[in-house]
Amino acid sequence: YEAIKQQYRPEVPEYFNFARDVLDRWTEVEKEGKKSKNPALWWVDGAGEEVRWSFEELGVLSRKVANVLSDACGLQQGDRVILILPRIPEWWLVNVACMRTGTVLIPGTQQLTAKDILHRLQKSKAKCIITDDSVAPAVDSVGAECQSLKVKLLVSEGHRAGWLNFKDLLKNAPSDYRCVTTKCQDPMAIYFTSGTTGSPKMTEHSHSSYGIGLTVSGRYWLDLTSSDVFWNTSDTGWAKSAWSSIFSPWIQGACAFVHKMPHFDPSIVFESLSRFPITVFCSPPTAYRMFVQHKLSSYTFKSLRHCVSAGEPINPDVMEEWKAQTGLDIHEGYGQTETVLICGNFKGMKIKPGSMGKPSPGYDVKIIDENSNILPPGKEGDIAIRVKPMRSPFLFTCYADDPEKTEATIHGDFYVTGDRGIMDEDGYFWFVGRADDVINSAGYRIGPFEVESALVEHPAVVEAAVVSSPDPIRGEVVKAFVVLTSDYASCDPEKMMKELQDHVKKVTAPYKYPRKMEFVRQLPKTISGKIRRNELRQKEWRK
Repeated sequence: YEAIKQQYRPEVPEYFNFARDVLDRWTEVEKEGKKSKNPALWWVDGAGEEVRWSFEELGVLSRKVANVLSDACGLQQGDRVILILPRIPEWWLVNVACMRTGTVLIPGTQQLTAKDILHRLQKSKAKCIITDDSVAPAVDSVGAECQSLKVKLLVSEGHRAGWLNFKDLLKNAPSDYRCVTTKCQDPMAIYFTSGTTGSPKMTEHSHSSYGIGLTVSGRYWLDLTSSDVFWNTSDTGWAKSAWSSIFSPWIQGACAFVHKMPHFDPSIVFESLSRFPITVFCSPPTAYRMFVQHKLSSYTFKSLRHCVSAGEPINPDVMEEWKAQTGLDIHEGYGQTETVLICGNFKGMKIKPGSMGKPSPGYDVKIIDENSNILPPGKEGDIAIRVKPMRSPFLFTCYADDPEKTEATIHGDFYVTGDRGIMDEDGYFWFVGRADDVINSAGYRIGPFEVESALVEHPAVVEAAVVSSPDPIRGEVVKAFVVLTSDYASCDPEKMMKELQDHVKKVTAPYKYPRKMEFVRQLPKTISGKIRRNELRQKEWRK
């Protein structure tokens, strides 16, 4: 880790464009025969269809798409483009084409409703939307209310009134396109946050923030080289897909592996890890929690050497169970839509289960109090990144069109993440919870994650969410919403509650145990799979 900190000295030039300066450079390396035969993109649909593109083929096709955007669609540098597609190769082509044209990409997940799409179109003032047959009717139902929307591009074999057909235009587009000149700090993309604590914000990233800033992820956290095949299971609508399905692998010249997988299915994941030469794998904690419910010994992941997780904290017992069944550690990482990797369990580092690891060499990360004073080890405070006297170029530029919200993230010399944490004596960071999620019961501060982890260690529990609940004596108390495994679903609720309360008292400080408990079939989650504790908390306080 110390060596990584010494080595990591990224250069941020005045001008930078990921398509030209990284992807086209890998094309040259390929042509010179200095790179393994690994494709840049390897896509499978699970039914026998496969696409394998080299960096050269990715370059040719993305230039054709760039011509479609600039000619047929009439888009200019700085225009905003909403992209809502599933995991199909065209999603990757549009991402690269937007970089080449200097248009600002705004990805969205297919699970967005018509109301969500209307909100995004109106707020972003996007000129163009690119989607498929499943989302086009929702777009048409709200399109008349979006004055800025000029072009609708349909990725489909069929045609639709009022829409241009992407595939027809791609077929006839020329393959030569001169990449526009973009400065490092020019806007490259806008990601709507997942909205765990409020309405989604438009987080703007520059060409360098992800294009150069994610080097730290690709090289040191994911440990990728140009001979690796890396599979990240994220939905295409989220910033994590940009992190780990585009920038991190391609900075390193690695292959981005994609399974179409319309619905998340653990058996498809196990079969793919067994069948394909996937060496590095990334999935969110929710997925790993599902994986360890299965018997993995019937599968052999012969190429897999490195596993990572991000998106929310991963419970230590899930890490232990995964290692017991696969022999592999899970290297947890922590970041936000607004940042690149903030903390991680980097290669060569001792893993402390439950810890987010140590700060990324790209940032100066501290735990601070409400007056922006740096706190000593062992003290809980806000997780923050130093931005004065020098702001890292690998942070978001702003919340687009919202200077007040942007300004509110700065306290003193720091960007405040909105997450609470503790740093231990060894410099490892531990997540306590979103600032809004921390429970204050009779003077004791209790982070939900530790209680949730304790509950999940019990064999009866699949998932748990912990929030504050009003109490006349203590002000607020810990309440747990618990999803039980099928084997325990018919147990007596009173007995099960007592058993789980006693279990939590044993594995963590007794004052943290949940005094209230509710058994539920499922937990409310954001579209990206993060638990919406604020929804549960609001329900409790409205009673």
